[in-house]
Amino acid sequence: MPPSDSTEAVARSPPSSRSDRRKRVGRGEARSYWSQTPICKYPTDYIEYVADDYVRRTAITRLEETDEQRNLLEDTISEWKRGCQLATDMAWGKCNTKSDVQPLAYDDVREHTDLGSQHAILATHQAAQAITGCIERKANGKKVSKPTFTAPTVKYDTRTMTLFDDDTVSLSTTESRVRCDLALPDTDDGYQRQYLDADNWSVTESTLTARDGDYFLHIGFRRPKTDTERNTAEDGTVLGVDLGIENLAVTSTAFFFSGRELAHDLREFEKVRAGLQQTGTRSAHRTLEQSSGRELRYVRDVLHRASNAIVDEALRCECDVIAFENLTHIRDRTGASWGHKWAFRTLYEQVEYKAEAEGISVKQVGSAYTSKRCAECGFTADENRSTRNEFRCVKCESEANADYNAAKNIGMRYVRRGQQSSRRTGNSQLALKSGTVTLSGGFTAHPEGSEAEFTDNPYPQNAEGV
Repeated sequence: MPPSDSTEAVARSPPSSRSDRRKRVGRGEARSYWSQTPICKYPTDYIEYVADDYVRRTAITRLEETDEQRNLLEDTISEWKRGCQLATDMAWGKCNTKSDVQPLAYDDVREHTDLGSQHAILATHQAAQAITGCIERKANGKKVSKPTFTAPTVKYDTRTMTLFDDDTVSLSTTESRVRCDLALPDTDDGYQRQYLDADNWSVTESTLTARDGDYFLHIGFRRPKTDTERNTAEDGTVLGVDLGIENLAVTSTAFFFSGRELAHDLREFEKVRAGLQQTGTRSAHRTLEQSSGRELRYVRDVLHRASNAIVDEALRCECDVIAFENLTHIRDRTGASWGHKWAFRTLYEQVEYKAEAEGISVKQVGSAYTSKRCAECGFTADENRSTRNEFRCVKCESEANADYNAAKNIGMRYVRRGQQSSRRTGNSQLALKSGTVTLSGGFTAHPEGSEAEFTDNPYPQNAEGV
């Protein structure tokens, strides 16, 4: 029998003193590095944040490893992919839960790969997650096929990774543990420090990724939510945010952050990267590394400006909550590339930690029909969204920018969720261009006296649709 998975018990263990404290890895979410091939051909490595009592963050750090350590890490990634694929092959069409896939495939993964016992367990769990993603896609009418694992990544948990206070990390490999330095900024200004040096942040599940000859560790952190973070939102002002290709972000207050330039540049970077990869020379490889670095810096700068703008808009409108649509299937909804999907996730995370510093909560709501539902009358129909940019309700004939309409639907969905909670206070309101509106239809204009525009009218509680 395989050993039991006791990561949660370890994660709950209180840290010791600062001098000898070790931060250990527990359960959490896997994240994907920029331009990385997905762990499998379906977006199952992007996990929806479930409502719990924790705030979660990810800090990406490059490792400084020796040639010997590099070889061991490379072998571990290779065996990890083999283990995930083997478990998937055995479970495909039979089962998809961790509790079923692990006993089915564990022994074979151990026998036919060089993975240690805990990494073999994690490989079966990754397989279960990938198969579950396929089942969900099929239920939504999508064509699916058995996942294949090609990305140069490997997961780490409490038994396979230890983070030390001297900025080193110990990682299990196929042969022995390796202890590598974390390539952190020379000063204490690096964003990683706010998590590494704080006692209230504990380490959760992390992912190691090989990228352009380097190894990057995506360290997951979590801390307990404060009472304010648990209870804010249901009685506050909500800013709805819609993400897309044409417009990277649109708010319920009619703030637009264009995505045209980003989309164009991502396509150009992709063309350059494909050409260099096809060339295959040493010079082309060096140029590829340089190009990838420029691409990453450029995109992060765009996302930095966009996230600042969203938080500033929330502050301007005195919002307590910023609501996004669920990002799990955003690629299918928007036609986004893997690069865009990474950008959406990164933008969300940037808004999350910047808003937190201002006392603003960031949440996700269900995305179903937000692009096809009329924010005026609530009528939902495919015909309402005739083009990518235009929304015209076939019932009430109201017209609006499609992304703006979706942003209001997203924000109002969170307002409705607050009223349906156990508290049922019903005091939350949606921030609009001209004021705020409650679920019951109460409108409050901005102090400067601007009047409600036609597209700011709320839809009734008994509206058709979702």
